[in-house]
Amino acid sequence: MSVRELVVLGTASQVPTRHRNQNGYLLRWDGEGILFDPGEGTQRQMLRAGVAAHDLNRLCVTHFHGDHSLGLAGVIQRINLDRVPHPVTAHYPRSGQRFFDRLRYATAYRESVALAEQPVSGEGGVLAETPSYTLDARRLSHPVESYGYRLVEPDGRRMLPELLAEHGIRGPDVGLLQREGSLRGVTLDDVSEVRRGQRFAFVMDTRLCDGVNELADGCDMLVIESTFLDGDHQLASDHGHLTAGQAARVAAGGGVRHLVLTHFSQRYSDPEEFERQARAAGFTGELTVARDLDRVPVPKRV
Repeated sequence: MSVRELVVLGTASQVPTRHRNQNGYLLRWDGEGILFDPGEGTQRQMLRAGVAAHDLNRLCVTHFHGDHSLGLAGVIQRINLDRVPHPVTAHYPRSGQRFFDRLRYATAYRESVALAEQPVSGEGGVLAETPSYTLDARRLSHPVESYGYRLVEPDGRRMLPELLAEHGIRGPDVGLLQREGSLRGVTLDDVSEVRRGQRFAFVMDTRLCDGVNELADGCDMLVIESTFLDGDHQLASDHGHLTAGQAARVAAGGGVRHLVLTHFSQRYSDPEEFERQARAAGFTGELTVARDLDRVPVPKRV
C-alpha cells in the first residue's frame, strides 16, 4: 500500500526556538523519500520522527541560507555512514555550488554512497521523471537565488463499474482491457475516465511572483512559507518573504486542497493567528499550521 505523507521536521525560520527546529520536511511518496531544506538539527529531528537515512532518495534545497541548508553536512554524512544501498540525488541552485561543495565535504568521512548532483538553473524546469512522479522547479523571488519544487503524478484511469456492466465486461476481462486498451470493440474511453494525478508543491522563501502561482496551481497539497503575519507585510516584502494572508490567497487562487503553512518568525507567539489570517484571506480548504514532528497525509484522490 503506497504512503504519501509529509513529515515535518522543523518549522522555524532563521532562528530556532524552544519548540521549533530549523527547517526540514520529508515527503514520503510511494516508497521514496524526498527531503526538502534540511536546516541545522535535521539529523536529530529525523531520529525523533522515525525517519532513517535509508528512507532518503532525493535532497531538494530551495536556496543556500543557513536555516534551509546547514543540515546537509550531517545528513550527507549519515547517508554514507549508514551505507544507503540506493543512489541519492541532490537538487539545489547551481549558483550555490560552492556552498553545496563546502557542506558536502565539511569534514573528513568515508564516501560509500553514490550521491548524484543535479543542480537547478535559469527559470527551472523538469528535473526528474519516474513512473510515480515528475519533479520540476520554478524560480522564486528572494535576495539569493531560490527555487520551489513540484511533484506531479502521471494521470491514470478510473474504471466506471456501471459502464463496465453495461458493456458486459467483468472479472479478468477488466484487467485485460486495461492492459490492451480495447476488448471486443470496447475501448478504455468507453468504460473509464481520466483520473488526474496528485500534485504536491514546496515553496519556501520568496515574495509573490509568477513562480509561486505556477507551483501552487491545482495542487492537492501546498507547503508554503508564511514567515510573517499580514501586519508586517512590508517587512515581508523587504526581506523576500510571504505573509499568512498572501500564502492563503495564492492557495485559494490555485485551487489548493490542503494548505500547509510553515517557516514562522520567532517574533510571533500565537500560531493560531496564522490560521485566522489565512481563513480571513479566503482559503476554505483543509489547512494545517505546521508543528515540528507533524505527519500530514496528502489528500486522497477525488
